[in-house]
Amino acid sequence: MFPTFLLAFQAVTAVEATTPARPRAAVVAEPSAARATASLATTPPVIDGRDDDAVWRTAAPITAFRQFDPVEDGEPPMATEAKVAYDEKYLYVFVRAFDPHPDSIRSYLSRRDTHTPSDQIKVMIDSYHDRRTGYEFAVNPAGVKRDYSMDGDANEDDSWDGVWDVATRIDDKGWTAEFRIPLSQMRYAKSPDQVFGFAIWRDIARTNVRVSWPVYRRTKTGLVSQLGEVTGLDQLGAPRRLEVTPYTVAKDLTNIRNDGTFAGRAQKMTGGADIKYGVTSNLTVDATINPDFGQVEADPSVLNLTSFEQYYQERRPFFLEGAGIFRYDLDCNDGQCTGLFYSRRIGRAPQLSYLYGDASTKQSTNIIAAAKLTGRLANGLSIGVLDAATEQVKGPNGETVEPQTNYAVARLNKDFRGGNSVIGLMFTGVNRQLDRWSQDSLRRSGYVLGLDGRHRFAGNNYEVSGYLAESYVEGSASSIASTEASSVHNFQRPGSGLDFDTTRTSLGGYTAQLALAKTGGGIVRFFTSLKRTSPGFEINDAGFQTRADAQNWSGWMGLQYNEPTSWYLKARVNFNGWSQWSTNGLNTDLGGNINAHVQLNNQWWLHAGYNVFNMGHTWDDRGARGGPAMPWLPTAAAWAGVETDQRWAVSPGIFFNARMKDAAGTWSYGIDQQTTLRLSSRMQAVVGGSFFRQANDAQWNGNFADATGTHYTFAHLEQTLTSLTTRLDFTATPTLSLQLYASPFITSGQYTNWREIADPNAARYEDRYRPFTSQGDPGGFNFKQFRSNTVIRWEYRPGSTLFIVWTQGRTQDGVDVGTFQFNRDAQNLFRAVPDNSLLIKSSYWFNW
Repeated sequence: MFPTFLLAFQAVTAVEATTPARPRAAVVAEPSAARATASLATTPPVIDGRDDDAVWRTAAPITAFRQFDPVEDGEPPMATEAKVAYDEKYLYVFVRAFDPHPDSIRSYLSRRDTHTPSDQIKVMIDSYHDRRTGYEFAVNPAGVKRDYSMDGDANEDDSWDGVWDVATRIDDKGWTAEFRIPLSQMRYAKSPDQVFGFAIWRDIARTNVRVSWPVYRRTKTGLVSQLGEVTGLDQLGAPRRLEVTPYTVAKDLTNIRNDGTFAGRAQKMTGGADIKYGVTSNLTVDATINPDFGQVEADPSVLNLTSFEQYYQERRPFFLEGAGIFRYDLDCNDGQCTGLFYSRRIGRAPQLSYLYGDASTKQSTNIIAAAKLTGRLANGLSIGVLDAATEQVKGPNGETVEPQTNYAVARLNKDFRGGNSVIGLMFTGVNRQLDRWSQDSLRRSGYVLGLDGRHRFAGNNYEVSGYLAESYVEGSASSIASTEASSVHNFQRPGSGLDFDTTRTSLGGYTAQLALAKTGGGIVRFFTSLKRTSPGFEINDAGFQTRADAQNWSGWMGLQYNEPTSWYLKARVNFNGWSQWSTNGLNTDLGGNINAHVQLNNQWWLHAGYNVFNMGHTWDDRGARGGPAMPWLPTAAAWAGVETDQRWAVSPGIFFNARMKDAAGTWSYGIDQQTTLRLSSRMQAVVGGSFFRQANDAQWNGNFADATGTHYTFAHLEQTLTSLTTRLDFTATPTLSLQLYASPFITSGQYTNWREIADPNAARYEDRYRPFTSQGDPGGFNFKQFRSNTVIRWEYRPGSTLFIVWTQGRTQDGVDVGTFQFNRDAQNLFRAVPDNSLLIKSSYWFNW
């Protein structure tokens, strides 16, 4: 089942067995590093939030806390004291947060890992002491837990859920938090005298002041690398843990016919298990068998009118936890990065449903099993290996809509200079078992190998980075021709200069980037990069890619003002510029942006930005979807927004955006609003709404072939879109919660002035088209969708959970085409046949 996984497992186990123990070789401790000493607990403390246990009376206190936000290295407004202890199974931390007004301490109940404007104490541990990775354990005064894993020195992953205990108390001195963290939940190299990276952060919600030991400097690069140390962990145990969490799932499902009518109900019982095994003290295997993710929130509704695939965030716990180790980013935009591994490919929607599927066809592919090996060796080598197998899915008549597929991913990172220099390697491989229904449409296999690196210098304030990745895909001539003709590649585009070869049975390519950045020190930050992607580069079997055949330059410079003044707490101003060419030199993009963000002293945020697009003589080589490139029309857009104080019981925020009318009469505007309602200390609601209007004079409306050739058509589109998203959270206790998600989505559009390309090179916009009449009315759309999840979650014992989930979906398409009337469309949406499902999922955590 898992050949790649087993080979990698044997290799890394052999490396661990034969590599001499060098627990400090990869780390060069800074002479000024803050240090704390842990005391051995001969009698384990009772976890009750009190410091009357024997070990707390003798443990050395940590008192040198400093403010880091809003004033870096400022005097804290209130004292904080912490102590650390350990025994053979646990690490213990006791924190006393002094407060002269305990009745003003902010404390909200919420579901685990949910942020609220509460006071908070957070313990941060770098158990490898590699200054790159670690764990965070946080709690608020109500006892609500939050935990994270950390990687790459600065990335935080809140999907990691450890099994640990904490108790809190509010008293006349302030409040306390007493942590008991099992050593089995962390990973570290064997050593007779362990040293962990260590820090404690405290948030004082009513004043938005944050303090830490040691002081965290926002002007300095990195997070984990700024932790202090905890010593005294002598002869620490290195448990090899085994955790097994079997689960059962009962479902009651709705069956819907192709015409949208109700066809009855069906019941289903399934089961599976999650397994975690500590191979060594620093290598862990996670596996899942027949996983069910029915408790996961549904994806937002989207009507995609572009030629590019829609990206969706990962929400499934198995793939979220530890995702950072598998990152190999190629493209990043506004904080969203895509690259060689896109875990949503595993268990994807069947790719051939459009050919052989109907309303009864599965919406996703079942995962038979998946496993991953992750960890870090004593020599500074980080390892991540993942292997997954998905089942074959058939349509109603037995045709294959998704073949059985195996996915393999391997990631290695080697640290040098205490983590300030890194070299990495990544491999992805996908193999499909094709048959006569799928071999002409899908590639048989796809492989990618990537090398990347990073080097920090000049006090770690500057960084040079780069990557080089090569891809190779193979399949039938028909499947490779489809790949060449996809919107990612567009080999068939007239004037592309590319060889569109319909006899190929394989395709290869590469991408490479070199970048320079200033990441710390002073108020100036910058990033600039050069990138080239060859026409044949293809990673969409296991990764995410929207286009190949591109050469890019991008640059960003930011001014960061982090010291409070008389009217703001912090401010940022950013300047961006970019340009893109195809590999044969066609200029396809040239633009820039300026944006500013200011947090006022009243905790409000103000945002604004201005963009220019398609400047100079640039060409749209994707808009005609295989047709000739067309000149872009220059345009500009502006946006602005305001967010109010998040501590308020009612905290609204609103954003506006507008695209200026260009020479063709294309324009758009939109409004996005979100309000947080704190209805009580146990209940919170977030209500968001969006409204969007556009007129696009050159919206693609189909390509049509006849005896005279191919007609590449466009039309004038008038579109209206509105959506509402509501989330309601009620927390009865820190382990029992109710969560509601509901989102209706309505959009309609009418096409007019249907035209086809006549002369793509014409100087005048009007001369580029001629009327297109052979297909009649250009049409329109009216698409409506409602998605909701209601989840009761009860963690009835640590690590063991009961979920009760009700999911409802409604979809209506093609009614009242081309017109928008909110009341009518909303009523029609809720008259559509609902797709209801009820799920009960129970899991029980065993550990040895």
